[in-house]
Amino acid sequence: MSKASRVWIAALAAAIATPIVTANAQFPPAPAPQFPAQQQQDDDPAAQGQPKGKGKAAAPKAAAGPAVNGTWSGNVTQLGSEAPYPFSITITGAGGETAYSGLQCKGKLTRIGSSRSYVFFVEVISEGRADKGGRCPDGTITVGRAGNQLAVGWFGSIQNQAVIAQGLLDKK
Repeated sequence: MSKASRVWIAALAAAIATPIVTANAQFPPAPAPQFPAQQQQDDDPAAQGQPKGKGKAAAPKAAAGPAVNGTWSGNVTQLGSEAPYPFSITITGAGGETAYSGLQCKGKLTRIGSSRSYVFFVEVISEGRADKGGRCPDGTITVGRAGNQLAVGWFGSIQNQAVIAQGLLDKK
């Protein structure tokens, strides 16, 4: 590579980097929000994976999530639709199953994570798949307790359109 090429590449890299540095200086990243439960945890060395006494640091624990196991049913409403449809979900430790009786669809859930308030699932439709003539696409489901009920939110995409549904379910 010639000296002129190296100088040209260095000048180009500097020209590209300058707006990035300037933008970062103008708009520094916002600090992460601190919620009351997090603030208490941040003050606790054990919650940060640091032992209170001597010894090695403990590995941080994954959030267990709220108590959501069991069978829940009720109606969910799709955003932009006025007619709710019957929905049930059975949740176990690692996953579960869904049933959309009004749409003749069923799905299998795989638990992919949790926080203190929510549990997150990937849903794969096993009966009534939209890509096989049915009405239901695969999606994601987030659940959380709302008192004695289960709040459920569903997100998916069908024919390049985002679809969102939500509802409150009762335990069977």
